[in-house]
Amino acid sequence: MTNTTVLIPVARPWLDEQDAEAARRAILSGWVTQGPEVAAFEREFAAAVGAPHACAVSSCTTALHLALLAVGVGPGDEVITVSHSFIATANAVRCCNATPVFVDVTADTFNIDPSLIEPAISDRTKAILVVHQLGMPCDLPPILTLARRRGIPVIEDAACAIGSERLWDGHWERVGKPHADIACFSFHPRKLLSTGDGGMLTTGDQKLDATFRLLRQHGMTVPDTVRHASSQVVFEEYSVPAFNYRMTDIQAAIGREQLKRLPAIVERRRTLAAAYAEYLRDIPGVIPATEPAWARTNWQSYTVRLQPPLDQRRIMQRLLDEGISTRRGVMNAHREPAYPPGSWRAPGPLTRGEQAQDTVIVLPLYHQMTDEDQQRVVAALRRAVSSALSAVEG
Repeated sequence: MTNTTVLIPVARPWLDEQDAEAARRAILSGWVTQGPEVAAFEREFAAAVGAPHACAVSSCTTALHLALLAVGVGPGDEVITVSHSFIATANAVRCCNATPVFVDVTADTFNIDPSLIEPAISDRTKAILVVHQLGMPCDLPPILTLARRRGIPVIEDAACAIGSERLWDGHWERVGKPHADIACFSFHPRKLLSTGDGGMLTTGDQKLDATFRLLRQHGMTVPDTVRHASSQVVFEEYSVPAFNYRMTDIQAAIGREQLKRLPAIVERRRTLAAAYAEYLRDIPGVIPATEPAWARTNWQSYTVRLQPPLDQRRIMQRLLDEGISTRRGVMNAHREPAYPPGSWRAPGPLTRGEQAQDTVIVLPLYHQMTDEDQQRVVAALRRAVSSALSAVEG
């Protein structure tokens, strides 16, 4: 890459003067920790996804931790999930002193294979934790049918899935509208909406929502916002050992502005994804991402799968040399040093997840991406593939 080449990043948050003004508003209000902006953001987010309850927290990882605790996951329990996800999914299970039980993903969506869940259930199974990988909705209906028959709660790791939709009884509904017990979202800069960092839990269960709110704020029975607004002296109690998992009002103020843009962000990403599919269809050895007929992903990330003899690392390096930033396929927790044998269980092979990690590339995709940017990415990928195939043939 020459010094004059402008790097095309793999992702870029859409933050502007409106977000800066929202942060300024919160800063100058004098209330910067969890307060009225957080409460407003929760109401607006719940309405946006169609959930009765939404609870803001400091990250999606803390959201996953609270979700698992709220459904009763504890030491000695097992949680069925996927290894093929960002490590926070498995880490949340370990934070409860429980054991993750990994099952493989499907080859098309990289989401949990519903047919593999029931064989993984044991008498220690306390929850099923599914992932909407890279924003692609997982096949939730058969999972919910099984879970309800077996009396097991289902939690959605929807970190990437803000704005994604699934067809339910002939109607498109956003991920986060309660079908499972709890859904957890992220506001990290790689996601469609960003507050710098942050998370949200949605649920249809008022008791679960109350548990989230208790645990996110030290187990405090009377929040500081209530004490501040009271005309009478109020003494709080701390009913359970808990955490400081709060979102700040500065973050929430930004989140409220970000949420207004969600429809435009999703629309733009879907346009870019459709263009990628058209541009990439004739590049040999490159398989563009697709979505099932029952899903509308937000295209939080756009992936391509490389077929042999194309080498993932070499193609990525060639793109980086031309100023194109990419990422490898989603990691697998069971391959990491943090998860040695004995710290997890898997009833069967995890080969499809491993293959996805080793053969998939995440291409640049973000709201501000221009048509010229996208064509530059495609041209660079075409050259990288052509060079790699020529080297093999030579």
